[in-house]
Amino acid sequence: MIEIELRRQRKDGSYIDVQISSAGLRNERGEITSMMSVIADITERKRAEELFRAQELELRQREQLDAIGKLAGGIAHDFNNLLTAIHGQALLALDELAGDPRAANVEPIVDAAERAGALTRQLLAFGRRQVLEPRLLSVNDVVESIEPLLRRLAGDAIALNTKLERSVPAVEADPTQLDQVLVNLISNARDAMPRGGSIEIESRLAEIEEDGNCRRYTVLSVGDTGHGMDETVRARVFEPFFTTKALGRGSGLGLSTVYGIVAQSGGFVEVETDIGRGSTFS
Repeated sequence: MIEIELRRQRKDGSYIDVQISSAGLRNERGEITSMMSVIADITERKRAEELFRAQELELRQREQLDAIGKLAGGIAHDFNNLLTAIHGQALLALDELAGDPRAANVEPIVDAAERAGALTRQLLAFGRRQVLEPRLLSVNDVVESIEPLLRRLAGDAIALNTKLERSVPAVEADPTQLDQVLVNLISNARDAMPRGGSIEIESRLAEIEEDGNCRRYTVLSVGDTGHGMDETVRARVFEPFFTTKALGRGSGLGLSTVYGIVAQSGGFVEVETDIGRGSTFS
């Protein structure tokens, strides 16, 4: 028995996957005198297998990110307590040395503690251990209020457009953290277009069937026309400290912060990307 799988084109131009099973028919002397083949349409089976593999990969990636998030959040929490003590003592020392030339030796300690604190807050967001202050809000209002800042952040070489659907339901989220999500996504999109391009911020209503029930979601997406990502980069894009930028150009915490804030707010993040055609984070 010989079995092979092929892709064939129908008369109408569509493609199907087929499995051909062939076996030789022998005479009384054991000689093969003819062949018998059975052709089966396995298109649906192949689609189901591909869907299962995609879901299995997504589940593994989510489990990996959750594990990394717990580790990062735990370390950041303990480290933040140490930083608070260092920063507080350094500020007290500055007050006591007011007008003293030795204060110049303490100022770098304060600056370093504040920079480290900013990184710690991003790790806490990724680990979902940051304290949020959620309230019912319109994502459209958030986008419109921060749009001038986002345009300056994008720069003159990039066109920033908005496409906001007015009927989208309100969501429960921390407005300050949602601002941070947009700033991080716009910064990431800008860096993916060093020669310029365009960014579109869109809000829309999505209806997704889950366990036989239709649920409504408010979707906020940021799409760019940048260089896109291959599958290897896409699989790691939310990991803290993972970056494809040159040394010193980024901390690798921008997208991990986005993931943490959205997940802590009860939402989900999806990425669509294509090499040379850009990426969209929803």
